[in-house]
Amino acid sequence: MSIDRSHRLSCIAIAGEPFEIGLQLGRHGADAAHAHLIRTHAWAHVTGSKNHDQVQAARRLTETLFPHYFEELRGLAAGLELPLEDVFAWNCRGDIWAMSPDGCTTIQIPGSEPVVAHNEDGDPGLRRGCALATVRPSKGRAFTAFVYPASLPGHTFALNDAGLVMTVNNIRSRETGEGLPRMVVTRALLDCGSLDEAFERVKTAPRAGAFHLTLARSGEADILSLEFTHKHLSVQTVRSPSSHANHLIHAGIRAEQQLVTGSSNSRQERADAMIAEAGGNVDPLAILHDTTQSALPIYRQQPDDPDNENTLATAYFKIGTDKVDCTIYDGNETSPRFRFKSDAFSPA
Repeated sequence: MSIDRSHRLSCIAIAGEPFEIGLQLGRHGADAAHAHLIRTHAWAHVTGSKNHDQVQAARRLTETLFPHYFEELRGLAAGLELPLEDVFAWNCRGDIWAMSPDGCTTIQIPGSEPVVAHNEDGDPGLRRGCALATVRPSKGRAFTAFVYPASLPGHTFALNDAGLVMTVNNIRSRETGEGLPRMVVTRALLDCGSLDEAFERVKTAPRAGAFHLTLARSGEADILSLEFTHKHLSVQTVRSPSSHANHLIHAGIRAEQQLVTGSSNSRQERADAMIAEAGGNVDPLAILHDTTQSALPIYRQQPDDPDNENTLATAYFKIGTDKVDCTIYDGNETSPRFRFKSDAFSPA
């Protein structure tokens, strides 16, 4: 299935108590969830595990450690008009199934004005239910994030009102265990006010699964590249232009059991080659929109993509000393679909 490009990326604004936040997100994504998501093999496979010990342990931990995010999940299920047990399991998908349908590519450019850019790759059948959501919770920080139907915010790309930038890449880890869903861990990062706080939250959280994070913040000079699994955590300060295409690459952690798809490997090799060829003049958008590797390109729009993923949006974050400027591209268009700043939170 390829993207139906008649569905432009929408922008929604949500505010309220945690349950209300989830309810509004659920209502926005309900049509896409019922028309496509719940009919997929992925949904059937993941929700078939809803009563497994690992999922039940994840639910208990979420209710205990982050009850307000559990309330968001309760609201999400209500808005979707789907059983909470199914929706909670879906938000554990990468923790219980290494081949859950999520991809992504990130480009990291350090310097006096760092840049983080990111392709959000996912199931093209969910396109019409995706959105750029600006969320103002009664508890916690305001943020803007790319959201999927039936999923908590925070596992794609996002920017909060403290100027914290986060992009997330799927890791298909075979070594998982009891812990918080990785998507709850990253939802918690949207309430952090600094890189140190975000790192500490990941470090101390009992983690079920694996993710790669790129973290940056206005007023802080560093870009952090962070890989975590159920058992291990690696953080590196990005010293030179770099890329990450959703598999473990840090020395000392990449030996972890993981599945690396052909697309993931191809995108990593091509992005690294383009960075090397560019010398000191790296263009992140040129890399993220590259289709040179015609079978397994960085910018993904093939209806027969082997991972069943297409590029749904591209984000470009320019990190200044007092704010972050962000542009969001819908498809491979040269003009941005949305622009917003960390000190405004009103995409236009």
